[in-house]
Amino acid sequence: MKKTIESVDVSGKKCLVRCDFNVPMEGGKITNDNRIVGALPTIKYLIQKGAKVVLCSHLGRPKGEFNLKYTLAPVAERLSELLGKPVVFAKDVVGEDACAKVAALKNGEVMLLENLRFHKEEEKNDEEFCRKLSAFCDVYVNDAFGTAHRAHASTAGIVTYGFAKVAVAGFLIAKELECMDKVLGTPNRPLVAILGGAKVSDKIGVISNLLEKADTIIIGGGMAYTFLRAKGMQIGKSICEEDKLDLARELMAKAEERKIKFLLPVDVRVTENFPDPISAEVPFRQVAIDCITEDVMALDIGDNTAKLYGETVAKAGTVVWNGPMGVFENPCFAKGTLAVATALAESDCISVIGGGDSAAAVAKMGLDDKMTHISTGGGASLEYLEGKALPGIVCLND
Repeated sequence: MKKTIESVDVSGKKCLVRCDFNVPMEGGKITNDNRIVGALPTIKYLIQKGAKVVLCSHLGRPKGEFNLKYTLAPVAERLSELLGKPVVFAKDVVGEDACAKVAALKNGEVMLLENLRFHKEEEKNDEEFCRKLSAFCDVYVNDAFGTAHRAHASTAGIVTYGFAKVAVAGFLIAKELECMDKVLGTPNRPLVAILGGAKVSDKIGVISNLLEKADTIIIGGGMAYTFLRAKGMQIGKSICEEDKLDLARELMAKAEERKIKFLLPVDVRVTENFPDPISAEVPFRQVAIDCITEDVMALDIGDNTAKLYGETVAKAGTVVWNGPMGVFENPCFAKGTLAVATALAESDCISVIGGGDSAAAVAKMGLDDKMTHISTGGGASLEYLEGKALPGIVCLND
């Protein structure tokens, strides 16, 4: 268990809060403020307790250079609207403006530092940069699960170098850990893992870890065709990792040995050419898995597969889902992902969506409010499901 902000006295203290304000922007305008909204409970709690709240985050990839295209100023503006009070914005990170504004901060006031990644020292986890950041910090609060798998200055270094002695989780990270630990530790059974996406190699660790814990593993997306090819099936022009066929056989054998159901598609939607652009409409047809010809590629699960997967979800106690069932960005091949999302929305199970494309798909389909928990971290949730230690979590006080 990690300490949270509720387990320390923050009144009158400078609280440096690492948030994930890496929001989508177009023309300097925020197009989706979900990540800002997600940080509000922690920020409001600290305000209410009379802390001096210093927020920090990255945005985009400015590559260690000051670039106004990636300024966090619009985030400060939106945050101010959501909180209904001014949010002071520093025009630098550890420079004169930031130092002066932190020094002037009163209890219950909030400020936001400029983009951390304007300094190359952030991603390099530079010790001197960590020392400068620590000047804004009596209490360090990590509430950015999306970057918790990175050993950067603001996510771990400030603590691991010994500059921040009091280091706790915000409410967002606390909820992530509670949900993920429930899935990996004491899930309501049966525990069903739905894994999709393009490559087996991206999910080897997750599958291996879940083979120790799950009752059923459902495979969809591009990675399914590597497993089908490993079983000796014709997959046409479908994506396949030829160098992972032995591994795929090994994973399926392990599932059989442990009496874990390992479900693969029984039918698919195929087309002759990959859509260009990805959203372009293309002719497609649905075929049984043993009827894929050499001239086509499979880009989504079929109706019978969706029914099979949906029935499995309906009987589940807990479902963890990471990765879409097909090229969901294209309406022609979104049906399988929608079917799985709908089955989850209609189920009584505890549903944990592992961030990334799965979270994007659920949001696109308007079903996000029907899920128990949607992770705010794609890469971080994937690594946590693999059983890896995340630097941004490990460094927090026990």
